[in-house]
Amino acid sequence: MASKKITFLPHDHGVKVAPGETILRAALETGIHINASCGGEGVCGKCRVIIESGEVADGLSDRLSPEDVDKGYRLACKAVVVDDVTVRIPVESTVDKAILNTAPTGRQTAKIQQMDLGDLKEAGLFIPPVEKIYLELPPPERQDNLPDVSRLVSYLKLRHNEHRMEVSLPVIRKIPDVFRQEDFKVTATLLRPVRPEGKNRLVNVQSGDTTDRNYAIAMDIGTTTVYGQLVNLITGEIVAEHGEFNGQISYGEDVITRIMYAEKGDGLEKINQVVIETMNTIINKVMGKSKIDPEDISTITIAGNTTMTQLMLRINPRYIRRSPYVPASTIYPPVNARQLGLELGSHVTALVYPQVSSYVGGDIVAGVMGSGMYRTDKLTLFMDIGTNAEIVVGNKDWMACAACSAGPAFEGGGLEFGMRAAKGAIEDFSIDPASLEPMNITIGNVRPKGICGSGLITIVAALFETGVIDSQGKYDRDRNSSRIRCRNDIYEYVLAWRADTQIDRDIVLTEIDIDNLIRAKGAIYSGCLTLLDEVGLSISDLDQIILAGGFGSYVDLERAMVIGLLPEIDPDKVTYVGNSSLMGAKMSSLTNSIRQHVVEVTNMMTNFELSETSSYMDHYIAALFLPHTDLDLFPKVKDRVARRRRGQG
Repeated sequence: MASKKITFLPHDHGVKVAPGETILRAALETGIHINASCGGEGVCGKCRVIIESGEVADGLSDRLSPEDVDKGYRLACKAVVVDDVTVRIPVESTVDKAILNTAPTGRQTAKIQQMDLGDLKEAGLFIPPVEKIYLELPPPERQDNLPDVSRLVSYLKLRHNEHRMEVSLPVIRKIPDVFRQEDFKVTATLLRPVRPEGKNRLVNVQSGDTTDRNYAIAMDIGTTTVYGQLVNLITGEIVAEHGEFNGQISYGEDVITRIMYAEKGDGLEKINQVVIETMNTIINKVMGKSKIDPEDISTITIAGNTTMTQLMLRINPRYIRRSPYVPASTIYPPVNARQLGLELGSHVTALVYPQVSSYVGGDIVAGVMGSGMYRTDKLTLFMDIGTNAEIVVGNKDWMACAACSAGPAFEGGGLEFGMRAAKGAIEDFSIDPASLEPMNITIGNVRPKGICGSGLITIVAALFETGVIDSQGKYDRDRNSSRIRCRNDIYEYVLAWRADTQIDRDIVLTEIDIDNLIRAKGAIYSGCLTLLDEVGLSISDLDQIILAGGFGSYVDLERAMVIGLLPEIDPDKVTYVGNSSLMGAKMSSLTNSIRQHVVEVTNMMTNFELSETSSYMDHYIAALFLPHTDLDLFPKVKDRVARRRRGQG
């Protein structure tokens, strides 16, 4: 059968496909992103496209109203090509990268903790895993005809006390020519061992003195985003940084969907290639910004959750999601970066953070290391909130950890008008308690096109505090306002009328959306209580809370406590560390002691499977209210609710 042409607008990009191909699959193969939270199952309704000309089969769904269908909307995952077709991807179905490389704005009450290089130096920890040593070797003579490699190793031992040396074949291949380029004046790059009794590895040789040019790349592979930094190993400074959406989001927004994709045919190879391409894009961006010679990059340090790590290493992840939930490994050896497909020099070593379990991965271990939690006496609750929320409690003497599936609500998923934090997302909100008229603040101060996760928290907290919704997230049916209405037997609040949006539709928050948020925050809060219960502690015992992850940068602490996402604690005890996974990756590139301690810390972290912990479900059921069934856990919220009710009375 003759192939058919799909033209994607506004990209004005055409591609030929076989009849029977879905629009989503065609876009994926072409490199055009369409939001598809459910991985193409047709249940999320995020992959809306407009058929401007031509014919498709199917593409209809109960996620589309009759008005939408009349306007040409179809779901890309279900719309099958039967003719040449022109498809417009509306703004709400695309991905906006602009927010990734900008600093967070808006209300933020958690104090920010940055890594202090001075502290590292003072503690004697600023010793990078790779070191450059300049040598002026005597050229060989008739009476001194040592082989080139033996000459180099013997002088390293003699002049620099570098014993127990390994030399790889690629380096041996380089040595003869490099030695003679500048009359045996060379720089040797050594990778230090993890253990003191281990061997140094000679990973590179360069002609001349390049000891003032030694760099590393630190990278966090997140489920949604990938971030990289180019780090100067002489000064500890970040030379350049860049972030991209993880290309794998086109295959599903959560790790389970991606594991399922990887299990199909050549799915593992495809999804591995996509994340490697994302990493290479970042590598090329930071190198382009800094004008660094690739030869001067010595290592790349990588942190990611267990699934992302296995997909990046092209390791079958299928057993991660099956009981008893076993990862392929928790520790990975150093590996040549090029073997992974990374566009770096042949001498560059990739150092991969170890994991704890199937759902507490290297990103959390990196966060524990980077935040300094593993070195403090303070009883600390560490929380990384995203689609999967990871929790660690403890200090330098002991740690317990757990992961809970919060769902995609905090990243804008699972909501009718949810979206990631991008231009046009409602991120802040207030409501007039009398008229119920809203004030929406969007990222970029433009007309709204959806609701991001931090905005969702703020909206629900405001609606609850003003009595528009009750503790179960149900709207007050007696309120006389056009903003509260029933549509398709579901009550909702209109945040923005159609004429005031970018998407030609009313933007609403439904009771189903609120219920999704309550379930997500309930999973996280109950995970905290369960973990504390298991170690015989309570919220009142905590000295500090560390919030990590991109989501944490936008969270209003007070509102998060109002809905019961965070324990009610003195805000001064809450610290935001940003992308702690990236911080830990950077720390590991700057200090070899992290590499020496990380395995010990990983082994010290006792993992609890919440689904197999008897008290978890009790805590979860109790947390399915705003903020909780036990208001004594939230005395400030309890007091405000009581005062509001007295005012109404």
